[in-house]
Parts: sequence; C-alpha cells; structure tokens
Amino acid sequence: MGWGARWGWLRRHQLGLYVLVLLLPGCQTLLPQASSNTPFRWSSFEDATAAIQRVVLDHSTRESLHEVGFDPRTNASLTILNHVDLAQRFAVGALQVEDMDPGIRACLMAGRQCSGYAVHVRQTVRKRIGNFWLDVLNFRRESELTGWSFDALIVFVDDLVVYTLSSGQPGIHEFEVVRNPLGPLQGFGDALRPSLIR
Repeated sequence: MGWGARWGWLRRHQLGLYVLVLLLPGCQTLLPQASSNTPFRWSSFEDATAAIQRVVLDHSTRESLHEVGFDPRTNASLTILNHVDLAQRFAVGALQVEDMDPGIRACLMAGRQCSGYAVHVRQTVRKRIGNFWLDVLNFRRESELTGWSFDALIVFVDDLVVYTLSSGQPGIHEFEVVRNPLGPLQGFGDALRPSLIR
C-alpha cells in the first residue's frame, strides 16, 4: 500500500478514531452501579449515633424516642422485640444476675412489661470499577463497596428506657476482583452440562 493509499485510509477512518479516543475515558461510567439500603431516617452513621446518644436512661420514654426517629411505624429499620426475644439476646443462664447491667436486670424482672427495639441500618453502594472492556467481556470484574452500618438495642420497662447499646461500622470500604480467564466463554461449559447429562 502506497503512501497515498495509506493517507486516504487514515482520512476515511479519522472520525471513527476520534470518536473511539473520546469514548474510551468515559467507558467506566457505563459500568453498572447498585445501591442497597434499609429505609431509615438518618443520613449518616453520625446522625444515627447522635440520635441514640440523646436517649437518657430512666428518663426517656417510648414517645420521646419516636420523635427522634426510633419509631417502628415510620422507620423500617426497627424491629419490635418482646421479653422472650430480649432474654435470648441477653443469654440468660450464662451470666449471674449480679453481673448483669441494672437495666437488663430490671427488664428480666419485669417479664411481659419488658420490650425493646432492635435497630439495623445499612446503606451501601456497589460500583464496578476497572477496565471497561475487560469487564464487559467478562475477563476481569472489579467492584468497590462503600457505605456504613449501624445497630442499636433499646430496652423498655413499660414505656421507660432502661438500657441502650449501639455499634456499627462508620466506614464500609471493600474491594472485590473476579477473574475469568476464558472471558465470555467462562460459563459456556456450565450452560452445556445439563443438556449433556440428558
């Protein structure tokens, strides 16, 4: 191929090359992204922690908790616990009564008058990162998971708060890499196996 022919070929394909160069950096934005969360009132781990810290033992009531977001009727992250559920959580029998927190002792002695709220909040976003073409062709898929989680236990005797406990993960940050040496053919054998068995 002479220089004239090569120059003509380059001119004809110049627009396509420009488009390809422009698209490649933005391909990563085309990768899938998914989010997972429990419906809740708080926008961050700090908000949820601040809400539980405003609870005052032997003073806060069930109604006052509802006002700051701990209401199972409007907050889907809350589960109502009865006295049997709480007894199981406190591992009754494994601890001596005198070793228990005063609020737990009051709950166990109150029987059916004892109840609680279990709070579980988790908000995460899973984003595919890495090379767009390796991902699309199923050779290598990289995912990044970010977010936070919060758990709390609130115990009532009648409608008075006697015990609280909270924990959680303020910063979830995980990476996952899946490698498939055969790329798009990786699952081909598994797809054929049922028909071969017949």
